[in-house]
Amino acid sequence: MSNAMQKHNFDPGERRRRDLAMIHLAKKQLDLNEDEYRSCLRNVTGFESAALLDDDGRRKMISWFRINGFRSSNSYAKPSGMHVSASVDRAPLLSKIGAILTELRLPWAYADGIARQMFKVRLVRWIYPDQLKAVLVALIKLQEKNQQKEAHFER
Repeated sequence: MSNAMQKHNFDPGERRRRDLAMIHLAKKQLDLNEDEYRSCLRNVTGFESAALLDDDGRRKMISWFRINGFRSSNSYAKPSGMHVSASVDRAPLLSKIGAILTELRLPWAYADGIARQMFKVRLVRWIYPDQLKAVLVALIKLQEKNQQKEAHFER
């Protein structure tokens, strides 16, 4: 059996563990509080606990989360090169960029687009530390702009 087949052909206990982890990751990513989460579970599967779900129930929940905006983090990591460790001089800057992207709910592709537009470099991972600082400044400005919008709407 090839490695690709083995990767997706794990035993039922492992599949269950991965599915439950994905369900809880989706809950967190979609920022559902406990009551909203339990309501979704009840509406989609008829149960109030993911632990009680069978394979079909877990698949239904994961599908529902995907329809409603859930994206597993690794789907963005590989295209942007973020699955490989950064060099020592870039790591802190990339970490800060990642934190801001997470707060803004944006994928790494957004930072890649900034790098492409500012420096004609395809991936943010490939730019120099001084250029990373410029991308960081652009993201901080976007973050401040979003915070001002939120403050304006709260009044």
